[in-house]
Amino acid sequence: MTIKKITIDPNNPPALTAEDKKMLAELAAMPDSNIDLSDIPEVKDKDGWVRNNPFLNEKNYRPKKELITFRLDKDIIDWLRSTGKGYQTRTNNILRREMQKAM
Repeated sequence: MTIKKITIDPNNPPALTAEDKKMLAELAAMPDSNIDLSDIPEVKDKDGWVRNNPFLNEKNYRPKKELITFRLDKDIIDWLRSTGKGYQTRTNNILRREMQKAM
């Protein structure tokens, strides 16, 4: 088997063939439910929460924080504090996960 090496200029890509256009049209028409995602690993952050978007992580996503006050049930606060240092960050992660699930 011979390997053919080619170099493509990203500023001047080759034109799509009729076969390429047909394949892209078929892929665009395919419903998301037909896409096999079984070989994609689950992405988790350091606290073990599954992220919906792998690009939303501590390295490249830092939303502006806002100081607020709200009331929570005491047992919830006790449980969060019992998890140790960083419980406020974990609380934010729990809320973010639920927000993303609702989107």
